Amino acid sequence: MRISIASDHAGFEYKSHLIIKLREWGHEVIDFGPQSSDSVDYPDFAHPLALSLEKREADLGILICGSGNGVCMTANKHPNVRAALCWNKDLARLARQHNDANVVCLPARFISKRLAALIVQTFTETEFEGGRHANRVQKIGCF
Repeated sequence: MRISIASDHAGFEYKSHLIIKLREWGHEVIDFGPQSSDSVDYPDFAHPLALSLEKREADLGILICGSGNGVCMTANKHPNVRAALCWNKDLARLARQHNDANVVCLPARFISKRLAALIVQTFTETEFEGGRHANRVQKIGCF
């Protein structure tokens, strides 16, 4: 699977950790930065990641910032991007199963790196259920 990943400065260490894990799990990783923990503006990294999903250059995306909210709000401005803020495995599973989320947003200041990896693993291994959920997902966009 091709997975895009990006963060801000608060999520940089988590991003680096997750890139290693994703490659261990056999995924191709597209890193949209940043390349250090120097202070940056999260939209500068979340927008290019969301565009990679719009252009079908990636199958799923991972965004990380301090609270997860800023990157989530930014990504959700893009058509056909369904970003979900997840802080546990159950939310990640349900975001994929019921909402066909294609971006998981992580709050680096509120979860451990170990939990972040478990959330990402759950997110990448879970399929959309379709069925009754498909009609609802089709109603999300207003573009």
